[in-house]
Amino acid sequence: MPADERGDGRVGSASYSAADRAARTAYGRLLAWLSCRTGDMAGAEDALADAFAAALTSWPERGVPDAPDAWLLQVARRKLTDRARRAQTRRTHEPDLVRLFEDLAMTETPDAIGDQRLSLLFTCAHPAIDPAVRTPLMLQTVLGLDAAHIARVFVVAPKTMAQRLVRAKRKIKAAGIPFDLPDRSDWPARMDAVLSAIYAAYTAGWDGSGPVGDAGDRLVDEAEWLARLLSEWVSDHAEAHGLLALILYCESRRPARTGTYTPLSEQDTSLWDHRMIDEAETCLRTAAGLGAPGRFQFEAAIQSVHAERRHSGETNWQALLRIYDALIAQNPALGAWVARAAVIMEADEPKAALDALDALPQDRAVAYGPYWATRAHCLQRAGRLEEAVAAYDRAIALTDDGSARSYLQSRRVRLVN
Repeated sequence: MPADERGDGRVGSASYSAADRAARTAYGRLLAWLSCRTGDMAGAEDALADAFAAALTSWPERGVPDAPDAWLLQVARRKLTDRARRAQTRRTHEPDLVRLFEDLAMTETPDAIGDQRLSLLFTCAHPAIDPAVRTPLMLQTVLGLDAAHIARVFVVAPKTMAQRLVRAKRKIKAAGIPFDLPDRSDWPARMDAVLSAIYAAYTAGWDGSGPVGDAGDRLVDEAEWLARLLSEWVSDHAEAHGLLALILYCESRRPARTGTYTPLSEQDTSLWDHRMIDEAETCLRTAAGLGAPGRFQFEAAIQSVHAERRHSGETNWQALLRIYDALIAQNPALGAWVARAAVIMEADEPKAALDALDALPQDRAVAYGPYWATRAHCLQRAGRLEEAVAAYDRAIALTDDGSARSYLQSRRVRLVN
């Protein structure tokens, strides 16, 4: 009987915590290693899931091993070999199985396991994979997001997303897509999907659309780590540096985001991490020097203008408007259009901002919370208070993040009182 069932929960609790910690910190690394060795992403996922289940059974009884990651990998390897033998496919799988045995025989610590997450990212971005599922596939296999969270990020039914992911994994196995970094000549065709997946992981951890608490923090940390690694590996790719700059700018404001929601324009700049901002500025200059402007560089440049407030005490709204125009020319996403309208409002032109919002495709805008929040602010500035209250109500109903919802509710309360 596990220790926590004998009345002493300390050992069991520590064991469950260790398994959870290993899952959060090593899942993507272990899955990438197994997938790249076996060429079977779905099989590697199943084996790793079995390994975590075994840990939850074994560790409360026997204690947490000195190297939890290596223990999990050994168990997953056994699960894979057992399945291959039961399926009577040992001859087919023998080269992979031999490699697994030989590599793991020399593995004594988790640090000895090669990190192949970038290889797995590029595998998921293979031209044979449906472009619509490339980023979701990376989020699940490399960063450990489940189908429900991914579906929320992409505004798709969870069942639909799960089916797409399963089909993609089958495609990878059936087509024999290699689990390794492609030739450098093939990188440009896959880079957009890889960069988008890293940024989607970051925003899922940052804005509450993914796991919360420690799991959300892990996503943020993993995304930053991958962005750093990618910018080093493809140092001549401007957008890789632009993405890292964007993440660093956003992370620099983390100390000012703790507790209640505070809009960027109202944050105390003394709480920002100025060293991280300086690093972001360096990354953005590096990107600009490569002469290939793109979405992530424009988004980072927007953050750079906001960061300048730490020196000047003011925000250059006209500069922001010009950058948003350049961003939208390359990436006319709904979020960018709404943010542009917010900039127009901040430049003290609420009527022009409302006109910009009215020009957006309403079939998409009506289900988008930031649209209604921005509209409410514009209506309030324009003195159309009854309409503003109704817009706040729509924004509150469409906002999942509790802190942001509380902020909107407080603005609505002040408006009606």
